[in-house]
Amino acid sequence: MGSYISKLQPIKVGSEITSNVVLSKLAINEQHGENLLYFDGWKAYNKDPFHLVNNPNGVIQLGLAENQLSIDRIEDWIKRNPKASICTHEGIECFRRITNFQDYHGLPEFTTGIAKHMEKTRHGKVNFDSKRIVMAGGATGANETLIFCLANRGDAFLVPTPYYPGFNRDLCWRTGVQLVPISCNSSNNFKITLEALKEAYEKGQQEKIKIKGLILTNPSNPLGTTLDRDTLKNILIFTNEHNINLVCDEIYAGTVFDAPRFVSIAEIIEDDGVCVNKNLIHIVSSLSKDMGFPGFRVGIVYSFNDDVVNCARKMSSFGLVSTETQNSLASMLSQDEFIEEYLTENTKRLRKRHDKFTSGLEKIGIKCLKSNAGLYCWVDLRTLLKEPTLDAEVSLWKLIINNAKLNISPGSSFNCPEAGWFRICFANIDDRTVEIALKRIQIFVDANNNINENGIVKNASVKGK
Repeated sequence: MGSYISKLQPIKVGSEITSNVVLSKLAINEQHGENLLYFDGWKAYNKDPFHLVNNPNGVIQLGLAENQLSIDRIEDWIKRNPKASICTHEGIECFRRITNFQDYHGLPEFTTGIAKHMEKTRHGKVNFDSKRIVMAGGATGANETLIFCLANRGDAFLVPTPYYPGFNRDLCWRTGVQLVPISCNSSNNFKITLEALKEAYEKGQQEKIKIKGLILTNPSNPLGTTLDRDTLKNILIFTNEHNINLVCDEIYAGTVFDAPRFVSIAEIIEDDGVCVNKNLIHIVSSLSKDMGFPGFRVGIVYSFNDDVVNCARKMSSFGLVSTETQNSLASMLSQDEFIEEYLTENTKRLRKRHDKFTSGLEKIGIKCLKSNAGLYCWVDLRTLLKEPTLDAEVSLWKLIINNAKLNISPGSSFNCPEAGWFRICFANIDDRTVEIALKRIQIFVDANNNINENGIVKNASVKGK
């Protein structure tokens, strides 16, 4: 026994200790996507984070799609409702019940509250069955759970470009599933077309890839746009005719701040004249974006397929939402008047911030894709590129990080086929920081224009600004 144990001990080499543990192929593969520029920008921010007082020359975080615009409303509710938490004097009577074992169906009052919230963010146009609500550890866990249920290693899902960089991690890293891009471009404002969808599907067929479904993010991340009814219907008809799944990631449903209103796939399948196999339709939802609760890790799988619901629920035991979180949120979501007021006010604040940021960019001479949802804008910086290539985009991104001290996300991280597009988030910072960020962009653009026009290298540093 002694000699066996000694084989498992670390090996000392000189002054260093190394491990003789061999990591699994899953542990060391590169599909997590951590090496994308998208995450490199976060690392740059973490090394030198901006602070209005303590570090005014630091990197401003414009790469995080987080909603902090209405958090004060949530804080006020918590102060008024101390009984909602089992960790208060007022709520202690529920402590034992909530901290005891709960099965992975979720607290009934929580799943009912989630179903009602999903209905509210879809303007009451569709009803959701609380018995089909499956919990997951954020939208990340919900997306992965669905893929595990629907596909085998080596299978593939179609996905329109540009798409969320985290999909490489969420959908592929542990499942072994592939993503087949549907090419969308700026000529029609990156709208998905049936021609592009068919081309991507046929390409997968030619390469002997088994296409198991299509992933839609609606509203779009990073575009900030919503899919219209006709487009959704055409996509649904296509996936149904080819007997493949349609997964709709609708986590930004509650962030729509302008017309047209959001249309859920759950609404489309109820339209007159639409006859499809509902067993192929699945929705991912969350409280991270509209309510601003990413730290609570509340992800939701909602499927019209009984087998998927049952399988996903068993899998959810690996990423349940804590019962304390369920209990508190159930109390909040049950208060219809507060939720209605919150969603209305949040919409107003998102619209105001979006307009402030995009109009500020427009004054600088920077255009954005017209959008009506989300916590970001899709910004056209092609005029700042030295040449229309992805290498030039990376060079521009590095200058923005190092000189302008702004973390924005390059389009290449989103698999955008055209160089020069960037996602900039605007809802995770305060008004003063917005003004500073716009000023830094102005300084950077002016310096860049001087370089382009006169060949003069001018430092675009933001120090002292």
